[in-house]
Amino acid sequence: MLSKKMSAALNKHMNTELYSAYLYLNMSASAASTGFKGASNWFMVQYQEEMIHFMKFYTYLNSQGEQAIVGQMAAPPSKYGSLLQMMEDTLNHEQFITKCINELTDLAVKEKDHASQIFLQWFVTEQVEEEENDRELIGKLKLVGDNGYGLLMLDNELGTRVFTPPPTTAA
Repeated sequence: MLSKKMSAALNKHMNTELYSAYLYLNMSASAASTGFKGASNWFMVQYQEEMIHFMKFYTYLNSQGEQAIVGQMAAPPSKYGSLLQMMEDTLNHEQFITKCINELTDLAVKEKDHASQIFLQWFVTEQVEEEENDRELIGKLKLVGDNGYGLLMLDNELGTRVFTPPPTTAA
């Protein structure tokens, strides 16, 4: 059974994951509009992953006898600068999500909510991977700089990313 405080915090974060999905969908469209079809694909995969994250929270809340409530949110940006700037924005956003997941985990510990602690552990691990991937891409983009051939090669690499759902999308 979730406390009211834990339920409210999980619902709030569920909506943050939905915002993340919309953010990456906008980044995908922006990349496509500037000719970076590979980067567009990479951000589309990010969008799909964030929708899975959203659904994990949605399913978990409902499985705990709480109502998952999709709330109103601000629209994410739709205009971006360079591909490097988009990736730096992505890393900053993922660092914010990591902070949120850590705060949720701290609350679960404080509330002695063992089920939520176990549920959130998957996200703790996921965030380590997210930030590592972003830092790797930022490093490659800095190495390439404005070299058109290098950007083309990196864009081609980003285009090979495929969405692989986790073994189970249930909580």
